[in-house]
Amino acid sequence: MPVNQTRLPDVDGRWRRLLDGLWPARCLACGEAGRPGRDLCTACAASLPWNRHACAHCAIPLPAVADHGAPQACGACLRKPPPVQATNAAFVYAAPLDRLLPRFKFHHDLAAGRLLSQLMAQAFADAERPQALLAVPLHRARLRARGYDQALELARPLARTLRIPLLPDTLRRTRATAPQSRLDAAHRKRNLRGAFTVAPGTRLPGHVALLDDVMTTGATLHAAAIALRRAGVVRVDAWVCARVP
Repeated sequence: MPVNQTRLPDVDGRWRRLLDGLWPARCLACGEAGRPGRDLCTACAASLPWNRHACAHCAIPLPAVADHGAPQACGACLRKPPPVQATNAAFVYAAPLDRLLPRFKFHHDLAAGRLLSQLMAQAFADAERPQALLAVPLHRARLRARGYDQALELARPLARTLRIPLLPDTLRRTRATAPQSRLDAAHRKRNLRGAFTVAPGTRLPGHVALLDDVMTTGATLHAAAIALRRAGVVRVDAWVCARVP
């Protein structure tokens, strides 16, 4: 997936520049001085595992091939297309993402979340734009325990930067499920069957993108996409921060 080089709008404006002057950026990956306006140093930025060559449908990393203009697809997606039409993953789940994402997701490191959202905006700036973004929701019990929804925390600044409407509270997780990380692929799919629904009376646009932090087998995103398509959405894409290879 190409990484956009276009300058994105500065959503923080003068206050961001003032704060940068008072408290210079510090690299969240290694602790060295960060680049202006970003908590990442030049060396760590150069080592980011961008997911540039991937299946267009599930974002699994693929070997680099000559670009003939046609999207690549893996064998599994050719045999059985998933319920999401396109999946964009900014990164492969590798260093330093394998440190930043757990800190954000499980240890309340919202500065890491801000950095990841900035990098996702850079990666997705040239992606085909949906009419709306929807963050994959947590069940209310897990939201109470964690205190914040990591997908929504990524989605809010990303939606502002890319100027895409965000639809919070539209997609709901109606059933508390076992953590996906403890299950194999077959059990992940069964675990999420019927776990999502769309809020009654909601009018959805024809093309939306689901946003999540990490994609492993895709079971969570696929279950959410099925609920959206049943509610009348014609095209569902997936945007994720990192794809587990």
